Amino acid sequence: MSFITSFLLGLIQGIAEFLPLSSSGHLAIAQHLLGVKAEIPEFYDVLLHMGTLAAVFVAYWADIKAMVMELIHGVTDLAHGTTPARVPPARRLILLIILGTLPLFLVLPVHKKLRALTGNMVFIAAALIVTGVLLFVCDLLKKGRKNERTATLIDVLVVGLGQAMATVPGVSRSGMTICAGCFMGFERQFAVRFSFLLSIPAVLGANFLSLIDAIQSGIIWADVPMYLVGVVTAAVSGYLSIRLLKMVAEKGKFGAFAYYCWAVGILTVALSTIV
Repeated sequence: MSFITSFLLGLIQGIAEFLPLSSSGHLAIAQHLLGVKAEIPEFYDVLLHMGTLAAVFVAYWADIKAMVMELIHGVTDLAHGTTPARVPPARRLILLIILGTLPLFLVLPVHKKLRALTGNMVFIAAALIVTGVLLFVCDLLKKGRKNERTATLIDVLVVGLGQAMATVPGVSRSGMTICAGCFMGFERQFAVRFSFLLSIPAVLGANFLSLIDAIQSGIIWADVPMYLVGVVTAAVSGYLSIRLLKMVAEKGKFGAFAYYCWAVGILTVALSTIV
């Protein structure tokens, strides 16, 4: 792997992680076309995801800070046996994120088998096409009104199931969770915000498991500066992608991403037969 390859993969990760395009699918396609699949260390993949996670922290720092403060207040209330007359939105959002994360535990027994699918270009192409269908249908839905004050436990469990399904390579995590939220009647802006906040424990948990595997496989520390090029690129492009998706959510139109997913899916099938 070269510095240019690290930069390109970081750019793809940052853009496709947050836009509903599937970063896992795009990275697999890029690695297949560049012929570098066997050269990509697992430690580099972990760092890329940490780069995009940093973008979430920057973009949603106000929400994260509010939840941390409410977590402290909640522990204090629990210790003193007191409860607020009305649960603050940030405290309720913590509960919703915890519940939305639970369905991921259903994937743990098969997560390595799912990762093995990254080498199957036809499967990834089909998953991208399915993602496109969901985004297209999402545009046809009536705009919802639910937010962190009114979303129910069933609502967030459905969104969490969408996130669990998105562990399949080629299925967009943001696309699945945003569409699931819209299907359950979330405000478009809240569906986007909840999707990204929900990704924090998911990415941390997945990276912890991957980091263990990476350490066991061995880390080439001399290559870390090259990895950091991709990490910084992923963080910057990821932040810009979040800003773009916020703007798209305000207009409520995800159709352009649907057409893109269809085009890439069809093109991937065509290219996989000749590359």
